[in-house]
Amino acid sequence: MNNQSAPSQLPSYITSATPLGQDKRAPWFKNVAPTYAGIFLWFVFWQDAAKAGSLGGTLSQGIGVALLGLVLAALICHFLFYVVPGLLGMKTGLPLYIVGTSTFGAQGGFIMPGFLMGVLQFGWLGVNVFFSAQAVGSFFDLGPASTGVKVIMVIWGVLAAFVGLKGIQYVAKVSTYLPLIPLAILLAMLVKTLSGLGSFNPQTLVDTHKTLAPTAAAPLSAVGVIALMLTYVVGFFATAGAAGVDIAMSTRNDKDVKMGGYIGIALAILVTAGISILVVAGVYGSTELTAKAVAAGTEKKGFILDSFSMISVVMGKDAAKWMMFLLALAAFPPACFSSFIAANSFKTTLPQVNPFISVGIGAAVSIILAITGLAGDAIGVFVIIGASFGPICGAMMVDYLLSDGKWTGPRAGFNPAGWIAWALGFVVGILPNLKIAVPAAPVAAFVVGAVVYFLCAKMGMMSQLVPLPAKK
Repeated sequence: MNNQSAPSQLPSYITSATPLGQDKRAPWFKNVAPTYAGIFLWFVFWQDAAKAGSLGGTLSQGIGVALLGLVLAALICHFLFYVVPGLLGMKTGLPLYIVGTSTFGAQGGFIMPGFLMGVLQFGWLGVNVFFSAQAVGSFFDLGPASTGVKVIMVIWGVLAAFVGLKGIQYVAKVSTYLPLIPLAILLAMLVKTLSGLGSFNPQTLVDTHKTLAPTAAAPLSAVGVIALMLTYVVGFFATAGAAGVDIAMSTRNDKDVKMGGYIGIALAILVTAGISILVVAGVYGSTELTAKAVAAGTEKKGFILDSFSMISVVMGKDAAKWMMFLLALAAFPPACFSSFIAANSFKTTLPQVNPFISVGIGAAVSIILAITGLAGDAIGVFVIIGASFGPICGAMMVDYLLSDGKWTGPRAGFNPAGWIAWALGFVVGILPNLKIAVPAAPVAAFVVGAVVYFLCAKMGMMSQLVPLPAKK
């Protein structure tokens, strides 16, 4: 089934694609590293690094275990989810929806990862709208479920969608500096809580948690903490890993691809989520701050384990209001970029539909997800995204390795190996949302996608290669 077929089978979106020239390439510190670092500086990523639905969260077995899980997650994101897409982007100079046709076929790649990437951006927009509106609402002393916050959600979502469609070039200029805001806030909180780290005791944290949440699930084991950290971080990163094709296509060579990942992905994960974990541990290692955190948790009828809620505990309510507002401001460009990526995807896959209509419908869904609170379950959203893109990244990696590190070019129609690998990987990855336990589900989805693609390829379940026409 691997014989080459005629180029007439290729749709125009492939034949008209032009690789990015070397004259438009730049070093890793001008593209890959700052782009990815900006993603991980988004407070929605790092705020829940110590949180879980069990006593003590990811700190139940101590700081060391939590940080070990974070290190493993950072390495998996870089080596398994990013490097191959990044190298494919650099070597071809082509975007994801073109490169993906070697794995999913000329027709199949149009839908996945192309269209799917656009659809999932509205899940991200919903998460952004939910948490950003909460942050803005706290500045005006509005309750998290108040009508005022819901109005902010609508305004935030509509503005982000509009700017993503029309004014992304202006947002890009501002976003160069806005990511420094969350970094400065994280560092300020770390300085304030450092003295409590030496006194942190995970059992004391578990006992304190139990006083406010007596029905909470039992503490996670060390393996459970690591698995949750992998779910949290890798699920968040899955779509961004595949998008490495687009992000790294403007790099010059292998070194740029890898250095950009080491700094912008692995190091950024360790810095942002790592500081978040240390801040929470520092609070519960300090008698004074623990009392404030318990009081704040009692007021919220729960137990605080997220570093976002710790801002008022550590910095005081007056300063926290401004910091939360600034974090929301820094989160607006990512919301616009999500809309921008979705718009580009829909313009390619649904050219006959006005992007204002397609993006408008998507934005409306995002706002509904935020208003109903469904987007507030960040880990649940990460599981869905990891289940969707984990097997895509796994299949692309195996396709790359089987092709001796080259892009084979598009395959005809729907490549069976890619679609079977994705379907089985997605089923495994989504099981936690169906209340069926799968440790590190996004990673499991990746592994299943990779293994199934390899087996299908060896069984000859690959559609024909279609040579690209020569450029005149």
